Amino acid sequence: MSGDAVELVVPGPPGDDGTDTARTIRLSSPDRLYFPDAPGPRGTGLTKLDLAEYYRAVGPGITAALDRRPTMLHRFPKGLAGPKVHQKKLPAGAPDWVETVGIYFPRYERIVDELCVTELGAVLWAVQMSTVEFHPWNSRRPEVEFPDEWRIDLDPMPHCDLARTRRVARAAQDLLAELGIRGFPKTSGGHGLHIYVRIVPEWGFADVRRAARAFGRELTRRVPADATVVWWRKDRDPSKVFVDFNQNARDHTMAAAYSVRSTPRATVSAPLDWSEVDDAEPDDFTVGTMPERFARLGDLFAPIELVAHRLDTLLEWAARDEAADDVADPPNS
Repeated sequence: MSGDAVELVVPGPPGDDGTDTARTIRLSSPDRLYFPDAPGPRGTGLTKLDLAEYYRAVGPGITAALDRRPTMLHRFPKGLAGPKVHQKKLPAGAPDWVETVGIYFPRYERIVDELCVTELGAVLWAVQMSTVEFHPWNSRRPEVEFPDEWRIDLDPMPHCDLARTRRVARAAQDLLAELGIRGFPKTSGGHGLHIYVRIVPEWGFADVRRAARAFGRELTRRVPADATVVWWRKDRDPSKVFVDFNQNARDHTMAAAYSVRSTPRATVSAPLDWSEVDDAEPDDFTVGTMPERFARLGDLFAPIELVAHRLDTLLEWAARDEAADDVADPPNS
């Protein structure tokens, strides 16, 4: 049972005369069950409509997180019990107001038009197209080859506990402070933590990745028992946190702030205040709990737009490290 279609009305862009406009999104099969085991407003289970209402509740946050970024969609046309579709190309049938950005993929020698969110209606239209997760690039239209975001991915290995991940996050915060840089933490929606930094869009992906690796290497010097940048997974200590610098490579994406994750509890990649890092339990941030939190706290990532930082010092560290025989740049994969 999927139910009759419903219509959701959300704010649109300002009209030519400055007045408010609205978009109406038709949501088919609103009762289709996506998360059968997640707590929902009517007991256990979250539907397509619940997912759309969640994104509407955190609308300013998810829209800001995706703003003008090429975005890969993780779609579940049959619900989470069915196959996942990693969709780069905009799904067919989009309204003419849904915006895109053309991305050139050398491997395929073609340009692909990816979703480029500029308003909440585009997010809800993607939900109508069975999107659960939103994975944006770390660059924006029109300069998509020059990232404006450096992403620190703290990826716990299989035997790494949350306490260790938190220690590495704190060490990263201290190192960023020494560099005069403000980072913004969030849960991954799984067991990891992410730290985002707004940067001047002056460098290409290769240099941002080099800077990220240099930061990771310095971080491992500070907390060698907890963190690693060892490239090959088979060679990593399974009890450590991998500082995954490769998430800054071209066409590598991570779940956006406020994006739902395809987990049984319908967890969310949740922005945190640094005061919460030591106690936050990632499983507590869900489709069910985040709307109240957002209404109470607003968008904790909003101040990221206030200052764009430079990578000069990190690139100097990268050049220093690359001069050593044992730190040849690993492959981009």
